[in-house]
Amino acid sequence: MPWFLRHLRLVPVLLLVAGLLTDFYTPARFSLEALYVAAPMTAAALLSLRATILAGIGACAADAAILTHFGFIGDSSGHSELAAVATVSALAVVVNRLMRYRDVRLQSAREIALAVQRAVLPRPPASIGPLRIAVRYQAAVKEAQIGGDLYGVQDTPYGVRCLVGDVRGKGMETIKAVDVVLGAFREAAEDEPTPLGIAARLERGLLREAAGPARTEDFVTAVLAEIPHSGGELRLVNRGHPAPLLYERRGRVRGLEPSEPALPLCLGGLAPREDVSDTVPFPPGATLLLYTDGLTEARDRSGTFFDPVATLAGHDFPGPDELLDTLLDGVLHHTGGRITDDMALLAITRGTEHEVP
Repeated sequence: MPWFLRHLRLVPVLLLVAGLLTDFYTPARFSLEALYVAAPMTAAALLSLRATILAGIGACAADAAILTHFGFIGDSSGHSELAAVATVSALAVVVNRLMRYRDVRLQSAREIALAVQRAVLPRPPASIGPLRIAVRYQAAVKEAQIGGDLYGVQDTPYGVRCLVGDVRGKGMETIKAVDVVLGAFREAAEDEPTPLGIAARLERGLLREAAGPARTEDFVTAVLAEIPHSGGELRLVNRGHPAPLLYERRGRVRGLEPSEPALPLCLGGLAPREDVSDTVPFPPGATLLLYTDGLTEARDRSGTFFDPVATLAGHDFPGPDELLDTLLDGVLHHTGGRITDDMALLAITRGTEHEVP
């Protein structure tokens, strides 16, 4: 946490001290009443009810002391000034309570949203054969809305099949689309012999669900990965989604860009073309990272995007959990804790020669 956030309680005190000292050492005709009223209002926005009340009492006491010092406490101007400070202090208490009520409602709504999302996105197994699997879902704290990030992992006769996607939009309609995508994925992963067939099934399922005049307004970016039970390779189908990363030994990280770009799911009809499946080596000890754009679009205060490659390069991770924890720590450090978009992360590590059955 930045140092200034740890010292917010000092802001009202500093305002009162600055106003008191300045008023004391300047001519009587000058008044810094604005600093006295700023102290309780600042406390209302940043601190607790108790701190707000104390700031209001302090503001009234400081103003009364200055008015007494200059002999204004008994005249009408002094009474008016002190009444104004007392009135603003009372309003600050009301503002503090209203903000607290809003925060409680927002937090409650967010907890309900996350509970719904976790019910839709069950945690996959920690391992399937020689593969070790880890997921992280980092919710944005900006709004109490359900995001459209999704992931799925399924062991099938064709290998371990994975999906990470991002539905456009927010709210319950987005969760409905997430449910459609995951339902179609679980069914198609068992039946379709290729990842291309799974992608086609997902497209058809979404189009069927979204049939109507608003169909072209909804889409899903997604990347499918298939890891055969035997052999050191994986197959990828990317539909408009951020390119996965492959973390290899000795800290080498490379992006797995698709050989041909493709439109997101539900928009394929705008430029009809065959999907392409890319095959890349997946040696023992390597980790496949699938993620949503909340990771790469996270910005610092200067607007610089987070770079996961720079964060991972040159480091050694014993497993997928450690890799994802490092990424999340890096994002929080980069943004100063200001996560403005949900992110889903899925990492799969292929066991080394000693770990492979």
